[in-house]
Amino acid sequence: MCEKPESGIYFFLSRIEGLQERITNMIDLKDKNNCPAIETISEYVRNPVFMQFCSEIRNTYQCNEKIEYSSCSWEKGWNVKFKKAGKTLCTVYPRECYFTVMIVIGTKEKAPVEAILPECTMELSDLYHQTKEGNGQRWLMIDLEDKDNLYQDVLRLIQIRRNS
Repeated sequence: MCEKPESGIYFFLSRIEGLQERITNMIDLKDKNNCPAIETISEYVRNPVFMQFCSEIRNTYQCNEKIEYSSCSWEKGWNVKFKKAGKTLCTVYPRECYFTVMIVIGTKEKAPVEAILPECTMELSDLYHQTKEGNGQRWLMIDLEDKDNLYQDVLRLIQIRRNS
């Protein structure tokens, strides 16, 4: 059996892993009194797709993110909202190693979204149909960790929301 020496690359990597753990543990997204910067949230998520997504929304719709604290018992903690012309395009909930994008599909968005569903991933289509409608809205909670087809579907939903 090969032992890891207390110096060299193995020691260095173990120190970095320990530091990452401490940083993650120091970031408390439930602390209402400490509003984190977007960079701090990105450190918590530890996935480059998070900042790519935020940049893409910011650049495409010429809007800035707004970091808000939600007291809702369902998703208590800090989240990132993107608004344009007074309408929330999406809300991003940070997770460890991924993030969840909430998009509200209201009566104005329903027909255009249902028209594109056959072209979307099965994952999004299933999520849409499994999400109950209430007061004419579906609140879709979509987990993203890769820049894959689901990521592209989310961007299409946001565009529909913006154009409605």
